[in-house]
Amino acid sequence: MSADSQPRAALRHGSRLAMTAAEVDAFLAGERVCRVATAGPDGHPHVSPLWFAWDGAALWLCSLVSSRRFTDLTARPRVAVVVDAGDAYGELRGVEIRGTARVVGPVPWDGVVTPDLAEAERLFTEKYPEQRHVRRKGRHAWIRVEPEHTSTWDFRKGA
Repeated sequence: MSADSQPRAALRHGSRLAMTAAEVDAFLAGERVCRVATAGPDGHPHVSPLWFAWDGAALWLCSLVSSRRFTDLTARPRVAVVVDAGDAYGELRGVEIRGTARVVGPVPWDGVVTPDLAEAERLFTEKYPEQRHVRRKGRHAWIRVEPEHTSTWDFRKGA
């Protein structure tokens, strides 16, 4: 995470519960599922779970092109993504990223790893090795979300 996009606390407790940039990087590298919030044509929100990869500067998504999520993102690219973890109140932690989604590469993706997709494909293959073949069936597209606003929380720091 770059210095100019330092995470900010989402709570009124301020920076005491905020994650550092290094903590955000480690958290996003380790978690497997995010929740992507888009807006439909009627303005109503749509939230769906999706796998993701974090490259230290942006979030990478690989979405089915036939999904409502992809349709929403290409028509209205403003997006919010939440990655969270924890069961008990004192364990809750997470990151909310708001930004603009940008499709990278062909739609649908043809499986050719071009220089602009090399890092995303490498990260996804490392994180989800069992699913590498799925992205190459010509039904998915790569989406990059660069954070414009990032909020973080780690209730474990409040103990």
